[in-house]
Amino acid sequence: MRLHHVQVSMPRGQEDEARRFYGEALGLEEVTKPPSLIGRGGSWFRASDDGVVVAEIHLGVDEPFVPANKAHPGLVCASLDELEATAARVARGGYELSWAERDSFEGYIRFHARDGFGNRIEVMTPRS
Repeated sequence: MRLHHVQVSMPRGQEDEARRFYGEALGLEEVTKPPSLIGRGGSWFRASDDGVVVAEIHLGVDEPFVPANKAHPGLVCASLDELEATAARVARGGYELSWAERDSFEGYIRFHARDGFGNRIEVMTPRS
């Protein structure tokens, strides 16, 4: 068994904001949703490594919308340089970003951010 995707909630009609955070700030690639699911709204994003999908986040419309305060996807960057570049893009986008727990997970360096809807996101890299 392996993980196919993580679903994160978003408000209806906010796909442009999803693209701004997940696409521009995090650097994930937007994926076209299957035709049978397009009418539901939302957006899908993924990361690939040499053509192999390594992470996929589906943003689905939730009504009423309530952001995830604690639950979150954890994304892994390949290097500290990539982690810091991602954090810089998130900060430039004006999103909430915290390094407060940078060294609190053994074996990793990490930051937490909030997407434009208030959902928590963790981004980390293995400590070398």
